Amino acid sequence: MVLFPVNVLSIEDVYVHRSGLPIVRGATVTVARGAVTVLLGANGAGKTTLLEGISGAIPIASGRITLGGTRVERLRAWRRARAGLAHIEQDRTVFRDLSTEDNLRAACPPGRAIDPVLDLFPELRKQISAPAGLLSGGEQQMLVVGRALLGRPKVLLIDEMSLGLAPIVVERLARAVRRLADHGVGVLLVEQFANLALSIADRAYVMARGELVYAGDGSALRADGRLLHALYLGETRH
Repeated sequence: MVLFPVNVLSIEDVYVHRSGLPIVRGATVTVARGAVTVLLGANGAGKTTLLEGISGAIPIASGRITLGGTRVERLRAWRRARAGLAHIEQDRTVFRDLSTEDNLRAACPPGRAIDPVLDLFPELRKQISAPAGLLSGGEQQMLVVGRALLGRPKVLLIDEMSLGLAPIVVERLARAVRRLADHGVGVLLVEQFANLALSIADRAYVMARGELVYAGDGSALRADGRLLHALYLGETRH
């Protein structure tokens, strides 16, 4: 756990629209350096839309996004990425015909080694020469996370890393995410397995119908299953 967190990403009163309709309304979220921040909520709550607004995949309607002290909400997505914001989306896209090694090297800046990723995910070292399209779903997710890490991001946005994966694989990925945070990366994690996500979380938010209805300590929310259930249904605020 982070004893003295420093916020590296701040989202203030952000609104995001799709097709002219307000999907995210007034979201305020902070992500600390070296901490895992979890964003929970039922399907359709607006979580993915918020991540896309933060990364620049879609524009926000209003609000402020500050990365490392610099406002970025008007920057294009690639400029936000260059500034240290990495976004891992749900689709788990890899270069299927390229080897695991070539997938990593394609994302690796000149002069930088891929070994830290292979140390974090030894499973990829065993499959280093295999075409990425032949990797298991869990290995492909590790590869996608690894490619993002090669850019040495300040903040890692992860959207549903568990999608379609076995629970034992999800637990393995969760431990890796916790390890990344412990090494100084700020993580904002959207995850469907609430209890697992909260087990590695420093801070948690819950979104219902486009609005944040909870902001607080991750372990406290994990300990109160009744509150978590009510928040998911939008029956209460906390």
